[in-house]
Amino acid sequence: MQEIRAKLIERLKRTPTVESFRFLPPQKQPFLPGQFLQVIFDEAQRENRELNKYLSLSCSPQRDYLEVTKRISDSAFSRKLAGLQKGEAVLLKLPMGNCVFKEEYPKIGFLIGGIGITPVISILEYIADKKLTTDVELFYSNRTEDEIAFKQEIDAWQRQNPAIKVFYTVTDCRPKDEQCFFGVIDKNLFQQKTCDAQERRLFIFGPPRMVEAMKSVALEVGCRQQNIMTENFIGY
Repeated sequence: MQEIRAKLIERLKRTPTVESFRFLPPQKQPFLPGQFLQVIFDEAQRENRELNKYLSLSCSPQRDYLEVTKRISDSAFSRKLAGLQKGEAVLLKLPMGNCVFKEEYPKIGFLIGGIGITPVISILEYIADKKLTTDVELFYSNRTEDEIAFKQEIDAWQRQNPAIKVFYTVTDCRPKDEQCFFGVIDKNLFQQKTCDAQERRLFIFGPPRMVEAMKSVALEVGCRQQNIMTENFIGY
């Protein structure tokens, strides 16, 4: 783990409320798919949780840049992040996290809600970059279709690789897309779409309550406790 200064080189609007920020470090930074970093705006007070926050990396380790993605709110951290200009340098601490993908996993699955998709993108992009044959099932829930971040990229990876299967759900209104399910990710949907849950390494990323709910669903349908990998997003 180290601290580096990296310059903002690009911003990408993912949804009306979600934005990605790409930073170029002095040299390529090694990390594993699924890891995260800390963005440090208050260098004098490292314990300042309002301005120094942890964000998942939302890009493949194969990239030269480091990308993080956040739902922009009215918090002090969001305002600082959204106020960054191209060329501005930020202090980053990385890499962190043990909830990571390894190439030897033959089958993996994801139970994801909202902004919890960010480390999944790192993993899926890595699989695409390396042209791996990993069998992937992604269950991805959002409130509305407009808030499905990275849908264009996910759909492209699914078209290119038949081993990647994606199931979108929305909870607040009936979706216009017939391929998108209405409702939450639950035992019924999981069982309907998965026949080999016990064989999969299952990743669950998101806020603590969502992680616990999805873990319960996974155990109900027969996932092995030792195959469930979780990362709680606190204060994101």
